Amino acid sequence: MMQRSLLRRPSHLLHRIMSTSAYVAPVDPNSPASLVPNVDIAKIWATVPRGEKVEVGTTRVFYNTPESKITAASSLGDNFASKQGDARRELVRKSVGSAVKALKALEGLQEVTVDASADPHAAAVAAKLASYNFTLKTNPPSRFNPNLKEPIPPKLQFKPIEGSKEWDRGVAYAYSQNLARTLMELPANMMTPTAFCERAKTEFAGVENVEIFVRDEAWAEKKGMNTFLSVTHGTNEPAKFLEIHYKGAAQKDAKPLALVGKGITFDSGGISLKPAADMKLMRGDMGGAATVVSATLAIAKLKLPVNLVTITPLTENLPGPSATKPGDIIYAMNGKSVEVDNTDAEGRLVLSDAIYYASTEYKPHTLIDVATLTGAMVIALGEVYTGVFSTSDELWQRLHAAGEREFDRFWRMPLSEDYGPQIYSSNADLCNTGGRPAGSATAALFLKAFAHGIEAEDGSNTATAMKWAHVDIAGTMEATRPTPYQEKGMTGRPVRALIEYVRALAD
Repeated sequence: MMQRSLLRRPSHLLHRIMSTSAYVAPVDPNSPASLVPNVDIAKIWATVPRGEKVEVGTTRVFYNTPESKITAASSLGDNFASKQGDARRELVRKSVGSAVKALKALEGLQEVTVDASADPHAAAVAAKLASYNFTLKTNPPSRFNPNLKEPIPPKLQFKPIEGSKEWDRGVAYAYSQNLARTLMELPANMMTPTAFCERAKTEFAGVENVEIFVRDEAWAEKKGMNTFLSVTHGTNEPAKFLEIHYKGAAQKDAKPLALVGKGITFDSGGISLKPAADMKLMRGDMGGAATVVSATLAIAKLKLPVNLVTITPLTENLPGPSATKPGDIIYAMNGKSVEVDNTDAEGRLVLSDAIYYASTEYKPHTLIDVATLTGAMVIALGEVYTGVFSTSDELWQRLHAAGEREFDRFWRMPLSEDYGPQIYSSNADLCNTGGRPAGSATAALFLKAFAHGIEAEDGSNTATAMKWAHVDIAGTMEATRPTPYQEKGMTGRPVRALIEYVRALAD
């Protein structure tokens, strides 16, 4: 029987031809071949009408292929054979993701076998990311409902035709990115600081070489974390200061890497109230915390040989009766005075104490903070690149390479003292805003003042100095248009890039 494209099947016939299993076959249009058992990919691909060029991700679904399975054949693009390295991996992700998107709409499908031979890691990432679909609708029951007593497995289960460590690694990368997406998507009444910490404990249960510490406001007060606590004053929801310690290096007392993530579980703007339109997106203002915790989970599961300390200050920012007021001046943990010009610039307040604490308490060789920090970053880079400010060329180069490899891309932004007068000219040492011009650059410069150790103790800029990068994900936190392997919504970026950075660092 001739294979037919899904496009030629009337929708009312889908139930009659449905199978519980399917294949995904990435296809080089100029040399069709596949590892799919007993399926002549060249023959069925030849039935696809084509013009001069077949774009990457062009997908056709065929029925009645051997073993009563469905086969989704998806183009790798006409120029696949000429591509190498990072560009080739992205074509694999687009091809596999497009095929999975075509399949996940079919009712009754449960198991998908993927020809991952072109790049097992990229194929696993794409399959898992493309199948993700956050919803809290009750029919059918949502697996994201936090009230479930028994977990509901994902609709589709994936396996490669040939297993490999690379496939398993890709699964770990994608699981962590999807976890970050879930944490960011869950509404603020379901993802409070307390709920965030409890979810972290659940995810890390049984993972080796990990310790979790959940600090409270009384602990933060003893530490002198006044800028962090200033943001907590407007809410009755208890703030938390979460620490995750992973010791994977052979030398357990070796200097760690530190990741710090902004954890504002809902940001109303405080007294400097945000406009009502789209304020619900501020459930994702804990995206920095979500990404660093999720990346840490994969790093620990993959048993990468590094020591890592991950820190997330968690609170809501609301305009309650005790809320911090514009014009208030606060003394931070490092002793600097900070004027709060705008209470909607709260992210840098919670991060300042967290960065200083991490850099002085654990003396890491490298510290990376991640935050949905500034609207200025959205204007500067949109949702394509994540902005990076760094004191270290080496650290930037490593982050850039990791971002390119995972197509979770970064763009370096200026970290210059020439922007200093915008935040140094108030009645305090620092002002938490510097006006609209270069808003993301002045925010980064503010945080730099709390990254203790970025200069060597003798004043020289030597290899002993802590490497620091500030990663502003305000633009990339949400996708307003789908990609071949992600739907619209919270993205979970840059989880994969962070994991890849650590993996390369360990190597």
